[in-house]
Amino acid sequence: MACRIFAPRYRQANLKAFLTGHSERAQQSLDLAYTDVRAAFQYYLAHENHGRPIIIASHSQGSLHAIRLLKEFFDGKPLGKQLVCAYVIGHRIGKDAFAQLPLCRSPSATGCFVGWRSFRKGTIPPEVKEENGNSVCVNPLTWSVEQPAAGADLNHGALIAGFNPITPHFAGAGVEPASQILWVTMPAGAPDRVSKLKNLHVFDYNLFWVNIRENAQQRVNSFLSTKGVLR
Repeated sequence: MACRIFAPRYRQANLKAFLTGHSERAQQSLDLAYTDVRAAFQYYLAHENHGRPIIIASHSQGSLHAIRLLKEFFDGKPLGKQLVCAYVIGHRIGKDAFAQLPLCRSPSATGCFVGWRSFRKGTIPPEVKEENGNSVCVNPLTWSVEQPAAGADLNHGALIAGFNPITPHFAGAGVEPASQILWVTMPAGAPDRVSKLKNLHVFDYNLFWVNIRENAQQRVNSFLSTKGVLR
């Protein structure tokens, strides 16, 4: 295991907060949710961290709050020296989201962040087109932003039907250069719950489950080999 797990319980904003534009009520809902996340993180720092390295892992609305948390506590701040990696998945990360916190560009890089949004290869939703490429994306099969796409042989295991069994070599993936989203190549005979989707948001983690687990351990090892840890 790469780390202990601390998961905040928070009053999540309703889905409608993302469907009503930038209304004041929507922002109030998101602010309330972030207040809970922030309070939980402050409690963790005060009572559990003791100077240890930190991994941030989030998805969807959680990633919106994680971006805000990273800006407030890590980006250009002393706490940034304790950051192993931030896995900010399933939400757009603008190219200018952070002032100093860099994008991870190798599997063993630390003090940085990764992110992707998964779609079936060939899919670029209208809302993504409107971003005009103002996003960043890392391929979780290579932990690189570069092309070409990675084949399914690099996928060490996906979770598609519950937590067992893990399916190796399930899908390939590559960064679509214009839109900066992750294009996933589905295998023949994939289950309907996956094969019929164009937006693979709910499978952002599951499709690359083992690769993410292995990478977290790799980055922790890299961090400890260079910086050590307070035990």
